[in-house]
Amino acid sequence: MIPFCPSHQVPGGIVGRVRLVIARCSVDYVGRLKAHLPLATRLLLVKADGSVLVHSDGGSYKPLNWMSPPATLRVTSPEETEVEEGVVEQWTVQSAKTDDRLIINIYEQIHDTSHELGTDPGLIKDGVEADLQRLLAEQIETLGTGYSLIRREYYTAIGPVDILARDANGATVAIELKRRGDIDGVEQLTRYLELLNRDPLLAPVRGIFAAQQIKPQAKVLANDRGIDCVTLDYDAMRGVDDSESRLF
Repeated sequence: MIPFCPSHQVPGGIVGRVRLVIARCSVDYVGRLKAHLPLATRLLLVKADGSVLVHSDGGSYKPLNWMSPPATLRVTSPEETEVEEGVVEQWTVQSAKTDDRLIINIYEQIHDTSHELGTDPGLIKDGVEADLQRLLAEQIETLGTGYSLIRREYYTAIGPVDILARDANGATVAIELKRRGDIDGVEQLTRYLELLNRDPLLAPVRGIFAAQQIKPQAKVLANDRGIDCVTLDYDAMRGVDDSESRLF
């Protein structure tokens, strides 16, 4: 058994060594959910925070499957029956929080490289989106009576959720903020929700898509996925507009 340990984690947004492997492989997710990816050539991304993501050439930037940190990756030799099927190496990615496992059977390793990424300054939003995030965090009850803030920029393996909050019933709510809300924003929030709902300490997590303007197509998609839409009045939140005195 050969344990693989990513570079040590460093707080403050620093990412250490990242490993990129292109391989012919099959993938099984075993745990509360079960999923199978048959044999194909894929990109395996092993990040320094312990997460492992499985990508294909299609499907934009969304991974086909993944294991969130904290997790441990162990590389072992395959069983005799697996060797006969052509497996040369088996990866087992074990979640530290649950019994979930990601099992990757490698049939052929085409490329394997590691890189030091250095310090990541993090996502820098434009002025309006950054202000919306700050203002909504300060005025979280804009979303409803009894809401409370958990954290701004809640980190996940695929990026930060703008705001994580609790509603009046104590349920977790993930909020994605945009200046203009379109379908891509709903897709982004959907990916966050899929990931967050794997965490038993947070699940069940529902989503709110909030923006100054939300396109009709985005509202339809959000509604279909059980995501609430909220239109934000930026000027009113900044206190520079008396919305109660308007005729329209």
